[in-house]
Amino acid sequence: MNYALLLAQAGPLVRETGQWIQSVVKTIDQKDIIYKGKNDLVSYVDREAEARLKDVLAKFLPEAQFIAEETANDYSEIGEGYYWVIDPLDGTTNFLHQLPAYAVSVGLILNKQPVLGMIYEPNRDELFCGAKGLGATLNGHDISVSPQEDMGKALLATGFPYHDFTYQDRYLNLLKNLMKKSHGLRRIGAAAIDLAYTACGRFEGFFEYNLKPWDVAAGKIILEEAGGTVTNFSGGTDVVFKGEIIGAGPIFKEFLEELQLHWFNEK
Repeated sequence: MNYALLLAQAGPLVRETGQWIQSVVKTIDQKDIIYKGKNDLVSYVDREAEARLKDVLAKFLPEAQFIAEETANDYSEIGEGYYWVIDPLDGTTNFLHQLPAYAVSVGLILNKQPVLGMIYEPNRDELFCGAKGLGATLNGHDISVSPQEDMGKALLATGFPYHDFTYQDRYLNLLKNLMKKSHGLRRIGAAAIDLAYTACGRFEGFFEYNLKPWDVAAGKIILEEAGGTVTNFSGGTDVVFKGEIIGAGPIFKEFLEELQLHWFNEK
């Protein structure tokens, strides 16, 4: 598969979709918002953006199927071939509140592992791309993870539970300990952006649980191609469908050990 060609074809589509989203951000009204579940919002913008992406991506790679946020049902029995994994608007709540932190995220998986990813953040006009063996770029320029090796100087990103609070106490205890061990914690509200920012060195690491495939498929491969390490909380490679992710540059080993100490030993 020619991943360089796919990036050249699909990158402009992802950017154009994000620019369209940006053009309508100030037109959204409360009547346009639909609640899919507790704190799980969607608007016509998410759905139209997804339709735009799927329509064109199907022409670039006809054999690929789709796992997309607004139309996905059961993805537990997916096959081993190519799948486009799409979040047409990661950070929908931010978008609906006009907070400038949301993105279009498009990943391509093969045998359930990401091989190509694109994340476009329209507020800063930043297109992050990566593909297996090709490295990672930001607006066409090579990027790499932060070289920081000292956990105490690391700025970390995460997300907060927003609809499933089963592990809330465990999570808060982990946050409390990471606050003491790191330079600080940030919560942007869009996992795709967190992963992209870790890939280009703005964050030293990122972790979150209770995620969906479309939250992480693109970001995982971009971060890996930028020199980072990405696993689930147990250190395994099943990230896209596991629902949990931790990724970082040189601090990864210490970061993972700290997470495991407080995650798996809490009740």
